[in-house]
Amino acid sequence: MNKASTVSRVDTPRSRRLTELLLTLCAIALCPISMYLIDPDRAVENRMWLQALLVQGVGALILHAVMYLRARYADPFILPLAVALNGLGLAMIYRIDLTTPANAGAMQLMWTGLAMVVSAVVLFFLRDHKILLKVTYISLLASVLLLILPLMPFLGLEINGARIWISVGGRTFQPGELAKITLAIFFAGYLSTHRDLILLAGKKIGPVRLPRFRDMAPMVVAWLISLAVLVFQRDLGSAILFFGIFLVMLYLATGRLTWVALGLLFVVAGGLLAYNYISHVHYRINAWTHAFEPEIYNQPLGGSGQIVQGLFGLASGGLFGRGWGNGRPDLVSYSNSDMIITALGEELGLLGLGAILMLFLLLITRGFRAALGTRDAFGKLLAAGFSALMVIQLFVVIGGVTRLIPLTGLTTPFMSAGGSSLLSNWIIVAILLAISHAARAPHVVEAFDNADSVDYSGNETEGATSVISRITDSTTPHGGRG
Repeated sequence: MNKASTVSRVDTPRSRRLTELLLTLCAIALCPISMYLIDPDRAVENRMWLQALLVQGVGALILHAVMYLRARYADPFILPLAVALNGLGLAMIYRIDLTTPANAGAMQLMWTGLAMVVSAVVLFFLRDHKILLKVTYISLLASVLLLILPLMPFLGLEINGARIWISVGGRTFQPGELAKITLAIFFAGYLSTHRDLILLAGKKIGPVRLPRFRDMAPMVVAWLISLAVLVFQRDLGSAILFFGIFLVMLYLATGRLTWVALGLLFVVAGGLLAYNYISHVHYRINAWTHAFEPEIYNQPLGGSGQIVQGLFGLASGGLFGRGWGNGRPDLVSYSNSDMIITALGEELGLLGLGAILMLFLLLITRGFRAALGTRDAFGKLLAAGFSALMVIQLFVVIGGVTRLIPLTGLTTPFMSAGGSSLLSNWIIVAILLAISHAARAPHVVEAFDNADSVDYSGNETEGATSVISRITDSTTPHGGRG
């Protein structure tokens, strides 16, 4: 058998990393410049802009060095986009701190540095994203443990009716933010290995083929987890997020719209039950449907005052905004976390907020591009799942503050005050960089110049998936570079 080894593409990793470095430096400068424009005198006095420059600069350079060593072919736009969004969030939190007693900016800056270092560590040790496929069921177990932690006595902490935090050493942390990563790994691992069984092994009833229960049992467990979060932790946002990940990744793996329709039916049924039997959800929906009624607006628990003030803030921003430092985000409760979108919309206007959403759009599309480029089913599902996760989170947040859907309390990725959310999003960035490196790196393809020499005498037919897996595995010892 004669075969020739060829490289699938010619790449220039040095030019990629140079492009990424230049864009990252521009993104790093965005935060201190924004802080200075808010209040030049105050910025010079407290030197917060300098601290932000140092923390983001050092963190980004560490990540850049790790990418040069471990992921030379990674997408050059993912890191600059994440740094820019993180920096804009830091600047807005710093601006809100100037008008409120809160001091969330310093804490957010500390979490930024920690999250970027953790992201660099994950990228350094995650030489091949397919390693995560080996911990599929461990990821499911880790998800269950992370979601149980807030329910444990002397560890869990209830805030605003939701029990989703734990308190360690006087600091609060939200384990559910890490659970969304482990759940996505489980979904990607399970669906990439059981896709054919789910599609073909069940009984066909009309146009729909129902999978066997044993093939769908782990996925049902994951769905029950999302319901348990809603019932026991009273966290509507996380329940929507977890079930959304489940539904999107199931559709990405199977391509069947019937699963989406069936999932939406479950959402409607679960929503009706929650509205009638869970007071927290009942208050949220009432505040959504009757936001401008005086008794709902002034209600101390589950009222609509936060939503209405946020809408007024967005309206006062208009098309061009009131300018940095000229708004009144202090009138909106939790304006630095749950409602940071309204604060940005008030001071930057529709155009400024649209520009921020375009940054998110670019980041999400780079994630989907990595999913399209990688050659293994697990990597495709994982990258697409993380990108879809960000889409769902943005939809739930922006839909809540604009009163399109009930307000849920989810954080805006990279921008809202909250260390656990920031940490989880930077870990996602590290995994996306690893997958994009695998997708873009040159790989060896074995080209056969004599088709007659191929042996067809085997008793079992080798499918396309097996062939792709065999070729991919054969390149693994070479590091994927050829």
